[in-house]
Amino acid sequence: MAHTEHAKKTHRQSLKARERNRNTRSTVKTALKSARATIGVAESAAAAPAALQLATQRLDKAAKHGVMHANKAARLKSRLAKAMNKIAAPATKAPAKRASKK
Repeated sequence: MAHTEHAKKTHRQSLKARERNRNTRSTVKTALKSARATIGVAESAAAAPAALQLATQRLDKAAKHGVMHANKAARLKSRLAKAMNKIAAPATKAPAKRASKK
């Protein structure tokens, strides 16, 4: 239990920050989940960029406020973009095999 006024105030501040951080983490997780679900469904390819943009915004904000490390946010954004590019790129055939030289 805090004894001094300063310790009591610091405890109150930490509780408020904890609640803000929990809310931010929750919105980030929700945005990531919906973006992954949207990217995973082939029919919603048109909605995928909007979901990716929202998730990117949430990740950037969380990193800016120190809720998560900036490198983690960058890694998650990169993985989402990579998955998005994978579904956006048309399926290409494998290159034909070259004739062996003998």
